[in-house]
Order: sequence, then C-alpha cells, then structure tokens
Amino acid sequence: MAGFIVLMGVSGSGKTVVGNALAEKLENANFVDGDNLHSQRNVDKMAAGIPLTDEDRIDWLKLIASVGHDQVAHGTTCIMACSALKRTYRDLLREKNPSMRFVYLKGSFELINKRISQRSHQYMPSSLLQSQFNTLEEPESDENDIIEISIDQSVEEIVQAIVSADLIIKSLR
Repeated sequence: MAGFIVLMGVSGSGKTVVGNALAEKLENANFVDGDNLHSQRNVDKMAAGIPLTDEDRIDWLKLIASVGHDQVAHGTTCIMACSALKRTYRDLLREKNPSMRFVYLKGSFELINKRISQRSHQYMPSSLLQSQFNTLEEPESDENDIIEISIDQSVEEIVQAIVSADLIIKSLR
C-alpha cells in the first residue's frame, strides 16, 4: 500500500495537524510538511511579510513532487502538507504523480484568521492570510482527484472523512 496524498489549503487550515494524525492512522505512511522544503529565500520573504510569487514557488513545488514520488517509489504512503493554492500548482504536482490525490481543507477566512491569531508560526505571519485567500483557486469540477473536507469539525472527524473517502482508498491500493 503506497500513495501520495497532498493536504492543500491556506495557511491555518490544519494541514500539519491533520497530516500528522492521518499518517498515524494509515499503515506505512509518512507525513512531510511542505513548509520545511521551502528555500531560505522563500522563508525570508514570508518572514518579512512579503507574499511569494508564482516564480518563487516553482522550485518548491518541483521538490514537493519529487519527494512524494520518491516515497511512493519506495513503497511508502506520503502525506504532504502543501498549500497548492492555484490550479497550475496542482497541475505541476500531478506531472510526476498521476495517482496523487488532494484533500482540500476548506474553511472560512473568519475561522482560519481566528486560528492563526491563536498560534505562532516560524515565518508565516497572519498578515499574509488575506494574500493566500486572494491567490486561492478552489478546485474545479474537472479536478476529479480532489476531495473537499470542511475544517469546522474535529481533527478526528476530518481524518475519518479522509480515510473513508473512496477516492483516497482507491489511490492507496
């Protein structure tokens, strides 16, 4: 059993918390926080409150795709936290990983802003949340490798919804 699952959504949507919980629930799964794969240049920009551009994200997305691909090739299910805010980003991730599945952790600006104000992130200031919502291109109907999960429920409920989804189950066989 191996697969590549990308938990996508804006900062504060719960990608890391859900990713860790999902990796614990699935057999032979490894969680990777895509934030840890950013270049120092990207980290410095975000820490300074400067939103990343598409150009800033290209090498990061390619690295994410490669890390996930390598883990699946070694028989491990890779659960990756990656905002994947635009369709072009998701398409780039799909290039090397045709069996990849996305889980869109969806929440309102108000809910996520409240969560962010109650946490500390090493380089993602809450001031960048609006830019993430501005950049976000919600999945389109032809993106049939994405399930949408509302984040206004417990982590346990979110994880259960993910592991129960036919799209995810079929990708792990």
